Amino acid sequence: MAETSKKQLRPIDDPFVALGPSGVAIRDRLKGLTAQDDTVLRLIGEHLGRLASQDLKARCRDGLEHNNDTWAARKQALTARSSSRWAGSITKATHDQWALSRRCQAVHIHNLEANVRTLMHRLSQPIGEKGTKRAPGGYRSKGEWFHKSRRLATLEHRLKVARAEREDGVVHVVRGGRKLLNNRHNLPAAQLTEQQWRDRWEAERWFLAADGESGKRLGNETIRVTSDGEVSIKLPAPLAHLANSKHGRYALASTVAFRHRGAEWRDRIEANRAVAYRMHLDVARGRWYLTASWSRPVVKTVPLEAARARGMVGVDTNADHFAAYRLDACGNPVGEPKRFFYDLSGTADHRDAQVRHAITRLLHWAKRVGVAAIGIENLDFAQDKTREKHGRRKRFRQLISGMPTGKLRARLVSMAAEHGLAIVAVDPAYTSMWGDEHWRKPLTSKIRTMTRHDAASIAIGRRALGHPIRRRTAPPHDDQSDRRGHRTVQAGPGARGREGTRPPVTERAHDARGRTGTQRTRGTSAPKTVRDARSSGTWVQSSLLDTV
Repeated sequence: MAETSKKQLRPIDDPFVALGPSGVAIRDRLKGLTAQDDTVLRLIGEHLGRLASQDLKARCRDGLEHNNDTWAARKQALTARSSSRWAGSITKATHDQWALSRRCQAVHIHNLEANVRTLMHRLSQPIGEKGTKRAPGGYRSKGEWFHKSRRLATLEHRLKVARAEREDGVVHVVRGGRKLLNNRHNLPAAQLTEQQWRDRWEAERWFLAADGESGKRLGNETIRVTSDGEVSIKLPAPLAHLANSKHGRYALASTVAFRHRGAEWRDRIEANRAVAYRMHLDVARGRWYLTASWSRPVVKTVPLEAARARGMVGVDTNADHFAAYRLDACGNPVGEPKRFFYDLSGTADHRDAQVRHAITRLLHWAKRVGVAAIGIENLDFAQDKTREKHGRRKRFRQLISGMPTGKLRARLVSMAAEHGLAIVAVDPAYTSMWGDEHWRKPLTSKIRTMTRHDAASIAIGRRALGHPIRRRTAPPHDDQSDRRGHRTVQAGPGARGREGTRPPVTERAHDARGRTGTQRTRGTSAPKTVRDARSSGTWVQSSLLDTV
């Protein structure tokens, strides 16, 4: 704390209990589909996907002039070519996609503004000027200064264009995904042939999603799934001749059986509550899947005091593992540190599986030790991923960019809710630094190796419990002599349960201690200093004693 006490520390936000999940999604494979089923699903997806692309184009053309009348006109035009329910699902998906693009556009502008400010500041500094922890310094050479000045001009142009597009309501949306679109220009790197890419591109642009509606039979009239797992689809008007069931519906030969949350899903459809369905084709595996989803009221799982009652598990998130430590209700570490490793290399599906597996092991261990909550940092690296802030520290930028903080929060909250555990989010400020300073060395022994991450997990857990990160200081010595040395790591006046330093005493205080109410005869008069009751913690001056 020697260095941190000299600088002004930023305010630390109070911990809070994270809200529970706002929705549920379950998925099952459509097994046993016939060739006719596969053909019909492809035709439906292709036809509705074409309508969705046209509707998105019309929505982007409306821009900021969009209103309820234009929305109704688009839906009416789509109804004649599909059905009223399919048209409603398409227009709603289009509206959500346009709104998401607007939010991403605002974030992009914010990042450009931050980069421009950083470049202007560094370019204004002398070459070779050293930076501080709060502001970067100048560039190392004239060549670097020149290249950064050109980059500043490029970013300013991008910012100008982005602001103009936002004012005009222009957004850039790619149905099928920008990543897959870019793969078309470099197929060898993506390890795809042109036909493989074309199959994936078309499948991603299909539209086979239907929103649910409460009060309707089984919660969805467009894609209907019975409690026995029978799936039927309302065919669009141009494909009505393919129906094999009543009322222009096509029933699949395959049945679904949701293993996960199957009872909850069955309760919803039997009560005719809204359930949304989405079908998609995994081209690489040649498999069709059905995803069911529904919303939940967002509520806080437990109050903060109830979450702290049985202690806490503090978790420090790192690039390749979770460092966890159990703390009791008083903030004392219990047992040994735990580490749950994961590998974030490879494909997105592999990374997601690794994160889910690590979270599962963490939650099972937390249940075994008997805590009711997990304390974790409220991490957000959105402002720290740009190369303008960290300059040449490329490996560090890659490190923080590879940490899936957003997906991790969503996964952890939803999975913890199913285990009956609350998530307490804390401010990440100084947890690693203070944890390493106050907890790493005291807990290191011949049989225990403490890392900086383990110490940080203790700091996170103590902050989640409402305790200061620093440990209680050692009790006072049995005498006031300097031969024992001065006490270290003194707690501040506001620290809970501190052992504060003793106030200065007057001369001959040792003679007066413990002799309240008695008199001593001396050749000269001397003041007498005594201490009140220890609970008061005050020092008073006794009356002058007479001399004889």
